[in-house]
Parts: sequence; structure tokens; C-alpha cells
Amino acid sequence: MTMNDIPTRSDALSLQARPAPPSALSAVLTLAWRAMLKIKHVPFQLFDVTVTPIMFTLLFTYMFGGALAGSPRVYLQYLLPGILVQTVLFITVYTGVGLNTDIQKGLFDRFRSLPMWQPAPVLGALAGDLFRYSVAATLIVVLGIILGFRPAAGPLGVLLAFGLVLVFAFSVSWIWIIFGMKVKNPESVMTTSFLFLMPLTFASDIFVKMETMPGWLQAAVRHNPVTRLASASRGLMHGSAAAADVLWVLAASALIVLVSAPLAMRLYHQER
Repeated sequence: MTMNDIPTRSDALSLQARPAPPSALSAVLTLAWRAMLKIKHVPFQLFDVTVTPIMFTLLFTYMFGGALAGSPRVYLQYLLPGILVQTVLFITVYTGVGLNTDIQKGLFDRFRSLPMWQPAPVLGALAGDLFRYSVAATLIVVLGIILGFRPAAGPLGVLLAFGLVLVFAFSVSWIWIIFGMKVKNPESVMTTSFLFLMPLTFASDIFVKMETMPGWLQAAVRHNPVTRLASASRGLMHGSAAAADVLWVLAASALIVLVSAPLAMRLYHQER
């Protein structure tokens, strides 16, 4: 070895170009993929996405269809859009549960220390959960068609209804993210969220028409956001959508995101 081969102090201290940090889109997609990989490692997470929709659809169609509409096939035309809404809304809870689990494990503290776009962990989790919503919705529609569901508006109407449900589910997920940031364990997220979701879904027109309810109950059901979403989805699938219902759902979704998303991100940046 010659003197020229020995590194000098200036060589040792020379600055090399650092790799560019990941873009915001790249960070979100990477963490969305991570969220989907959780399903691979914890297959039980697919239980509520697969078994629950099948159970609800079969149960209400064949147990109550004859009594409420004269035949299961006739009742299915009314029921299936509502079951789609109920199932997807219930699944939104797991966004908050998953984030709370990561927080308890200290994972979000690591994310905050990384040189990446800071909203990426939250948006990535949301994007990954959209995949689960899509699986559940597709399963319900396919099962419904097998059982005799025939949407009058065809595939386009089904896709529009599915898109509207996803938009509303995306906005509601931000609420559960806030709960996930504040409560102490995932079980508390689950319990708290279902205290809200159960009355909202069952005190709606998902299962029966609002006109069959007592007058005092109709007033509450009429202003229930789940009723608006179910009515809009039902109308889109059958080609009789009321523009007022669709616009109401879109406006409510935008309002929820405008209020909840900044609050959720503020809580995310706070030290726990």
C-alpha cells in the first residue's frame, strides 16, 4: 500500500449525496401495502369482510323476506343496497383499531422520526382499508346476484352506489382514527364505535321502509345519515336516485373530512 492509497481526513469527511427521500405518493402506497399485508399475516381480519356480509344477507333475506315483502327475492331488491351500506360502515371501525394497535406498539413514534411525508402512515392505513371495503362490497353484490338481485340501473348503477358508499366510509374512518388516537386500547375503539354505529344502522331504512314506522320514529330516521346513504345507494342501483340524497351524502362526507382530518393529524403529531 502506498501513501496515495491511505484515505486523507478530507476524504473521510467528504459529503456524499444522500438518497432522495420518498415522495408523498410513494410513502402512502408503501404503507397501504403494509396495511394489506397485515391481512396475510392475520387472516382473521378477513372474517368480518367475508363471513359477516354473507351471514347478514342470507339471514335477513330468507328469515324476513317473506314476512316483509311477500318473497325473499322481492325483499332482496330492497335489502341488498342497505346491507352493502351497513357492512362497509361496520368495517370502517378497524381503521381506528389498527392505528391504535400500532400506537400501542410504539410504531407511530418510529414513523414520526422517519424522513417521510408525515401524513403517510394515516393515509396509507386508510388506503389499505379501502381494499377491505372493496372486497366486502364485491362479495355482497356477487352473492346478491346469485340469490336473485337484479339492479335496474345495471353495472353502472352498482358502481356508482359502490363509489358513493366508499366516499362516505372514507370520511367516517377519520372519526375512528380520532378515537384510535385518544383511547387506551383497541378494544375501547371497537366498543365506542359500535355504540354509535348500531343505533345509526338499525334506526334507518336499511331493513324496512320508513313509511311503515311510527310517526315519531320516522322523524329520527329521516334525518339519519345512514338512511340518506342507503336511500341514495338503493336509488343509484335501481335507476331512481334522488339527486338530493346523493348531494347530501357528498356534502356530509366533505364536511366530516374537513373537520375530522385536521384534528386527527394534529393528534398524530402530538407526543403520546
